[in-house]
Amino acid sequence: MGGVSTDLAGAVDEAVRARPGGGLGPYVAWYDGYRQRGVAPGVHTGLPSPYLTFIVTLDEPLVITGHPDPAQAAGSFVTLVGGLHTAPATITHEGAQSGVQIAVHPLAARALFGVPAGELAGIDVPAEEVLGGLALRLQERLREASGWAERFAVLDGALLGVARPSGRVPAEVVWAWEELRRSGGSVPVAELARETGWSARHLLERFRRETGLTPKAAARVIRFDRARRLLAAGSPRPLLAELAADCGYFDQAHLAREFRSLAGAAPSAWLAAETYGSGEFRNVQGGEGGAGPQWEA
Repeated sequence: MGGVSTDLAGAVDEAVRARPGGGLGPYVAWYDGYRQRGVAPGVHTGLPSPYLTFIVTLDEPLVITGHPDPAQAAGSFVTLVGGLHTAPATITHEGAQSGVQIAVHPLAARALFGVPAGELAGIDVPAEEVLGGLALRLQERLREASGWAERFAVLDGALLGVARPSGRVPAEVVWAWEELRRSGGSVPVAELARETGWSARHLLERFRRETGLTPKAAARVIRFDRARRLLAAGSPRPLLAELAADCGYFDQAHLAREFRSLAGAAPSAWLAAETYGSGEFRNVQGGEGGAGPQWEA
């Protein structure tokens, strides 16, 4: 577990990350706890990533002013589950926000939520819609917990209580997803189809049902996720042309186009907001996460 916590002149800014315990690794990559108080109102960009988003707030509801699907109306959420997406979301706060974000492996959606990730693709829904009353009971227990370690332990117990391998995720989809993650999104779809023994069309249909994205779109998100993590973590910062080559883009212009499409800003502008704030709460999707190799096919 690690993180930062400051309390200067009454302001609180906490961010704590932990790995799940109790055998949850095949279902959840990590937990991110966050709490801000007395800071300037700001905007948080919810970036596309290879994980489903599951958020349980502690105090104020989560206010989303722009969903990945522009047809979905702005709204506030006490709890939220969001599927994989290929456009940024916009979250705002008025100087205070707190909660826990759980990074869920997409092929674990059936096991944890009872539905394939394809049914959640590109949308955000209250977690009660997939977890029933457990979602709000979980929020109550997290609010009563004395600190982050206790909150993460509560999550371990609650998620282990609902995790039920469905046995319905095809082994071919599991393999294709893991191969895309392993390769950083560089494996051609035709090669994936050939290795599974399926036609490209059949792989597309089954893959999209289980993950919410086509193999090509998933590769795009995985490639972007790796590029923006390397860009944010690099010291010294990598040259964009080198970053593009390392992450499988055609050239620097291709990298820039993908950042504008997936992050809503060019790489340099996104990095400036990530580094210097501009009122933005640091993107909690960042960081390393395993690919969840122990799937029940």
